[in-house]
Amino acid sequence: MTVAITRKISPRFNECEITHIERTPIDLDIARAQHDAYVRLLADLGCQVIELPEEPDLPDSVFVEDTAFILPEVAVITRPGADSRKPETQTIIPALAPYRPLLHVAHPATLDGGDALVAGKNIFIGLSSRSNREAVDQLNSLLGDYGYKVWGVKMTDCLHLKTAVTCVDDATLLINKNWVDASNFPGFDLIEVDASEPFAANCLPVRGKVIYPTTFPKTQKRLEERGYKIAPIDLSELAKAEGAVTCCSLIVE
Repeated sequence: MTVAITRKISPRFNECEITHIERTPIDLDIARAQHDAYVRLLADLGCQVIELPEEPDLPDSVFVEDTAFILPEVAVITRPGADSRKPETQTIIPALAPYRPLLHVAHPATLDGGDALVAGKNIFIGLSSRSNREAVDQLNSLLGDYGYKVWGVKMTDCLHLKTAVTCVDDATLLINKNWVDASNFPGFDLIEVDASEPFAANCLPVRGKVIYPTTFPKTQKRLEERGYKIAPIDLSELAKAEGAVTCCSLIVE
């Protein structure tokens, strides 16, 4: 059974952290409707969805991806880089504990889950405004016994590594080469986003489908031409908070 952990949108969502885009007003009703559709899509794909209640005092808390990342052996609880987001991990710990042993990133490391790209036994960590080199060092120590190698990766012009590159499968990456150097990923098959769709590199493979935003049709066509089956979703209102399809769930296989 695939478990998908999500969280309802905070009523203070308009106070979310913004880093690389201009702040524009978020319509909470539209955002909630889009998030509800995302949760339904996960269920329709066969996931057991665990929807955590909203956190009224944590504006960004719908983006549960940033609190942890999941491996077959363990789950790693992160230490988000923005001080306003550090409390978000507190309710994720009991939600994940039934499914995996938990490891924890600790001070002075900072890590957002959106900067953790797991591709087989390679884990790439974006060295962003939210995640630092100390996180790479700690993760190599924590995960080395499980056979993982953790690499630090520099990016430009985007919030998280997974804004610039995500896994379509363990051997294939969807990438914006203008934001992250493709030489960081030797041996991987790369699908480049359409130049007119710079934010199109974020996708979420779940149970044989690829959850993908409806707002990037040119890049979607590239994925379909490679044989991937797309499960489309409109998250355009959440994108105003720098959110994307991976951000709103933790997937436990």
